[in-house]
Amino acid sequence: MSQANPIRNVSDTALWVAIYRAMESERHDAHFVDPFARRLAGERGQAIVDAMPRGKTMSWPMVVRTAVMDEIVMRCVQQGATTVLNLAAGLDARPYRLDLPASLRWLHVDLPDMVGYFRERMAGEAPRCQLEFIAVDLRDAHTRRELFANAAAHGPVLVITEGLLVYLESDQVADLARDLHDVAHARWWLTDLASPMLLKLLERQWQPQLRDGNAPFLFGPAEGTAFFAPFGWREAEFRSTWDESLRLDRTMPGAWLWQWLGYLQPAAKREASRRMSGIVLLESDGAAA
Repeated sequence: MSQANPIRNVSDTALWVAIYRAMESERHDAHFVDPFARRLAGERGQAIVDAMPRGKTMSWPMVVRTAVMDEIVMRCVQQGATTVLNLAAGLDARPYRLDLPASLRWLHVDLPDMVGYFRERMAGEAPRCQLEFIAVDLRDAHTRRELFANAAAHGPVLVITEGLLVYLESDQVADLARDLHDVAHARWWLTDLASPMLLKLLERQWQPQLRDGNAPFLFGPAEGTAFFAPFGWREAEFRSTWDESLRLDRTMPGAWLWQWLGYLQPAAKREASRRMSGIVLLESDGAAA
């Protein structure tokens, strides 16, 4: 990490995103309210936003992601999810801020240092459901599978990997997909997904800082959600970050111009642009239709 770069490792990206949740929460027309976000982000989170190119103006994809995932989490719980397996949970305060049933089991999983930091910052706060903190390194296959088997015992299981996959190699994502299907027996998997087009766009803007901070963007499969099919997952829902940003009125500066230019593109190219980034709900191929 260079002296000018406050990102030390991939866990620091959770501080960065927490500032964006705080910024949205403080708006009069907020789509969600996370009263813990600024406390969780701390001074380092603000320093990261200040140091990143266009740091403040690029809050919109993270705000969109949070708002859409909140909606899908609540819907899956209403449809019968009894355990939420939140992997690389970072500073996710959903168990404290969403109107969740008290009987819901929520597993907040991350590296020991991050879990310790989150618990310290949230001391004295009461979750709305049965929250369990699990400090593990998911790269350890044996430990990962023990955790997943434990989650499966209290299903149906909803898995969340918000902001995780983009930092993994393809073979790591494949191993995770296989274990979530075969060991966790998860019914739903909620994640965000980048494309090669998005990674290329971000390469000049953010990649130097992220690589220097040991947190480069890596995973953006050319085949999109079809990447997960060999491991037992099918796309149940794809919410384009771009489309949702327009719907929620949380989009990039000059969006109107990009929208207008998009109408001039061939249909296939427009669709590729729509799917450049999205929030995805995958469903197990063994789930009831």
